[in-house]
Amino acid sequence: MSIRFPWTALLVAAALLAAMPLRADELQDIEKLYRAGDVQQALRKADDAIAAQPRAAQIRFLKGVMLSDLKRHDEAIDIFTALTQDFPELPDPYNNLAVLYAAERQLPNALTALQTALRNDPTHRAARENLGDVHLALAVQAWTQARVGSKGDDAGLQRKLKLAREIQAYPG
Repeated sequence: MSIRFPWTALLVAAALLAAMPLRADELQDIEKLYRAGDVQQALRKADDAIAAQPRAAQIRFLKGVMLSDLKRHDEAIDIFTALTQDFPELPDPYNNLAVLYAAERQLPNALTALQTALRNDPTHRAARENLGDVHLALAVQAWTQARVGSKGDDAGLQRKLKLAREIQAYPG
């Protein structure tokens, strides 16, 4: 599955999240450390900032992105879930949550999160693209299950599966 999760786009989205006031240089310092590859120091600074401002959505979001990149999915899911509870109007935490759910093959949860993201912002491009990928993964899952139970000619089903898997494998 090729769910899109470009960290640079997410950093831009993090900067756009509406939340309590935050020292801009603090967020920039954390982003700079992260981009430089000093993820552990960036996480420490993020934790300190969150301790000082627990509702700082931008830093919480960035911490979730960093944890996602580190493949610490359970922790990232906890952060994005908390953001959806504290700021249910924001689409980005739902989108990121969906990406994590899809990576864990929890496709119904990914679908629900993306639908919520798109209810909040119908023009959210990443959520729309990810929704297509989740629908495709669900279709492959359904077609694979149909093939297991089929008797006789399933050439049409085989063609669908082949094309869908080619699309999933396409990197672009």
